[in-house]
Amino acid sequence: MAVDAKLVKELREKTGAGILDSKKALEEANNDVNKAIELLREKGLAAAANKAGRIATEGVVESYIHAGGRIGVLVEINCETDFVAKTDQFKEFARDVAMHIAAMSPRYVRREEVQQDEIEKEKEILRAQALNEGKPEKIVDKMVEGRINKYYEEFCLLEQAFVKDPDKTIANLVSEKISTIGENISIRRFVRYELGEGLEKKVDNFVEEVMAQVKN
Repeated sequence: MAVDAKLVKELREKTGAGILDSKKALEEANNDVNKAIELLREKGLAAAANKAGRIATEGVVESYIHAGGRIGVLVEINCETDFVAKTDQFKEFARDVAMHIAAMSPRYVRREEVQQDEIEKEKEILRAQALNEGKPEKIVDKMVEGRINKYYEEFCLLEQAFVKDPDKTIANLVSEKISTIGENISIRRFVRYELGEGLEKKVDNFVEEVMAQVKN
């Protein structure tokens, strides 16, 4: 069932939940906003959203170095209190996020960080691709929007499928931690270094390597 964008906006305004969580809830609720609100509350996402506006200036700068020192990640994750920042649960969460960044190589934390000129350039490329594929002009724009969403899912950390549990996004993971920990949590920024980046080298599957390390 297609989800009405106006209902997504309404649901987000009422609950503060993220775009993807709101869309999924509306899909499950057949565009019934009240039922969608109940679904978000059942999952703890609406409650998590209520905490999202609170100031989070404590936290950690977590590091992750891939085996052999070929990939390094630094990520700043904020919470509200130093007490929570020192808990094992928060540290484990930060470690998981850093490991995910090493494996999946996002470019941004959230879609709002992507420059508009970059999106417009990508739309031009995708539109040309669709036309070259022989797609009818009247559906090309809709196809481009769908592919742009895939672009965000590929390069924006919060929209990527969590490497240790692909059934949830990083945004879902953050919401879960907010619900269980009871404080606002925000992934503020990260930097990822890869040895020899930009130089010609053999292609390695870092996702498989990182996951192998997780299992050991």
